[in-house]
Amino acid sequence: MKSQSILVLTLAALAALAPFAIDTYLPAFHAMGSDLATSDLHIQQSLAVYLLPYAMMTLWHGAISDSIGRITTIQWGLGIFVLASIGCAFAPNVETLWFFRALQGASGGAGNTVARAMVRDLFEGAQAQRVMATVQMLFGIAPAVAPIIGGFLLGIHWQAIFIFLAVYAAISFWAATKYLPETMPIEKRMPLSAKQVIKDYRAIFSDKEFNYTVFALGANFAGFFVYVLASPIFLVKHLGLTEHQFGYMFIPTVCGMVLGSYLAKRVAGKYAKSKVIKLAYLWMGIVASLNLLVCFFLPTHFILNILPVALFNIGMALAMPILSLAALDRHPKIRGTAASGQAFVQMLLSTVSAGLIVPLVWYAPSGLAIAMAGYLIFSCWIVSKSQLFK
Repeated sequence: MKSQSILVLTLAALAALAPFAIDTYLPAFHAMGSDLATSDLHIQQSLAVYLLPYAMMTLWHGAISDSIGRITTIQWGLGIFVLASIGCAFAPNVETLWFFRALQGASGGAGNTVARAMVRDLFEGAQAQRVMATVQMLFGIAPAVAPIIGGFLLGIHWQAIFIFLAVYAAISFWAATKYLPETMPIEKRMPLSAKQVIKDYRAIFSDKEFNYTVFALGANFAGFFVYVLASPIFLVKHLGLTEHQFGYMFIPTVCGMVLGSYLAKRVAGKYAKSKVIKLAYLWMGIVASLNLLVCFFLPTHFILNILPVALFNIGMALAMPILSLAALDRHPKIRGTAASGQAFVQMLLSTVSAGLIVPLVWYAPSGLAIAMAGYLIFSCWIVSKSQLFK
């Protein structure tokens, strides 16, 4: 029991690296812009610079792990991430920061992608759903803790934030090497070649059911993630909070995610997946509608504007393990590649949000509410075509 708990905690730590890399430096945007003699918008674009290579490399992390093993893939990814984080800490200008953020993105997804595949490698059925929900629940704590840590480290210097990321990745490297078993034995490994990877992805993305589940999963996450990406403007400019009060949003929103993950764990094996999915979407629909009403008809207030985001996350987290496992189960022989495809879609939508959507909608809380509702409508439309809704 103890060994399984350590294993799950290690998997969660690997999955949490991505939100730590995104959220920890959010409170430092203004200070970084001042030190690097650039605008807040250029610092904000470092999110897109991180997310795009993250999304592109997720197409390879899983395939690489199917070929050379899960643990070796994690070790390479985390090792490069450590070096890239140190590079960010000592970047003399924004262009250098962009370069090392891109390198962080290219390497940082290895742990998250491979961790998803390992959950399904190690566990079956309802137990897999419960473990995935547990990993997700622990993973969900990261976005709440990260900005708080970032705000504290900002009191030292913004460079300390990236040193922290390097240390976090180094500890994760050690834990993965010590506690995780190799779940891709040599006799099951697939040859790695561009031709084979293209063939596998053609099989995966020509599978309509796989597409329905991964795009629904990614759109639900993007509905919340627009608030994360816009948080320096949303919290400071619109809600009047300071760089040290980012926890006012991240703590309740992650509590919502943790509660939804807990509920997902409790209902696993007790209720039909279709019933749970329909309930989750009904809840998210009600909350997204409430969010629009609050933004258009009530005065701006941090409680009124943050509470709907936290409530939305309950439904998002309730649906997430079911959607994730449904996608992975479509292609069990190339599960690592399927996990990569799933992560790619999620991060692709996040990248679109960072580079295009958020700058268009962060003019007011109502703009962010419209973006959340838009992503949910798209998710509802596409998941209604899947077998999960039958």
